[in-house]
Amino acid sequence: MAGLRTPEDPPWDVYLTGTVFLDIVFTGLDSAPVRGTESWARGMGSSPGGVANMATALARLGLRTSLAAAFGDDHYGDYCWDALAQGEGIDLTPSRTVPGWHSPVTVSMAYEGERTMVSHGHEPPPEEPAPDCPPRARAAIASLTPGSRAPWIAQAAANGTRVFADVGWDDTGAWDLAGLPDLAHCEAFLPNAEEAMRYTGTDCPRAAAHALTEHVPLAVVTLGAEGAYAVDRRSGESAEVPAIAVEALDPTGAGDVFVAGFVTGTLAGWPIADRLAFAGLTAALSVQEFGGSLSAPGWSEIAAWWRRVQSVEGQDPAALRRYAFLADLVPDGLVRPWPLRRAVPTIGFRRPA
Repeated sequence: MAGLRTPEDPPWDVYLTGTVFLDIVFTGLDSAPVRGTESWARGMGSSPGGVANMATALARLGLRTSLAAAFGDDHYGDYCWDALAQGEGIDLTPSRTVPGWHSPVTVSMAYEGERTMVSHGHEPPPEEPAPDCPPRARAAIASLTPGSRAPWIAQAAANGTRVFADVGWDDTGAWDLAGLPDLAHCEAFLPNAEEAMRYTGTDCPRAAAHALTEHVPLAVVTLGAEGAYAVDRRSGESAEVPAIAVEALDPTGAGDVFVAGFVTGTLAGWPIADRLAFAGLTAALSVQEFGGSLSAPGWSEIAAWWRRVQSVEGQDPAALRRYAFLADLVPDGLVRPWPLRRAVPTIGFRRPA
């Protein structure tokens, strides 16, 4: 990205806001916990979660990332702040520590390629943080909430920021695009297949993507194990890229990593198919490790994968060509052991003297 920036560019590549959780992840469970019994996990880790998953994924891909979030006034909050600011280089200038407010916590249990989560937390005071005046950024990532409006999204778009949006499950059951008023300010919308079909009343995720382009210029629909499909209304371009088959340890944060990869490719000006392929690759690399933010890959992990996959005998040449654009992006000297850990995965360790 450094070679594409100009002196006139905003100070930040991406701005985002949301809630930071402390994630405690248990892995290596043979099955779902059974009521009335005790289950032992073979692995465990702790890391910043929630919006921190997305912020970390963006920062590790080389994007200058600014995050507005409320942090708890407790040890968990201190740990998350330090891991993001010092460990990942994320700008927390718009963020605040809220006196007397404890950090939200999520416990995630990964088994059989799926996850079960239990969360606890309280809403922070509405003025903490207050992203009413978002900083200048080339892009912003917003999580839309059905039935509500976030003023900062319109403000960011009016200042020339390209807004990429995802959405959570509509608990009201309305599934009405009119209930997403901020979608009008977004450049891209990235729902999963089920969300896209419910919002458009279609029975095919690809048809849903085309229907969504009546409301937003670029629609990207994730298809789970089938990959992803995207349509750009402005250029008339569409693309579908299959997913990379991997053995998933923990899918926590994979959707965030996918969005981060797609935003990276968009800001770099890549063709839409390359953006989908890159986003799918980064998501596939992330699910092979535990945790949301800890598992987000950086360029060293991407380079290691690209060098290694080319050496495997019997590779489908067409599949290799799909990722050939990586050859010009990962210098030979970048390969290092991976995954690369930036944050300590267990709270409470003393720092080396």
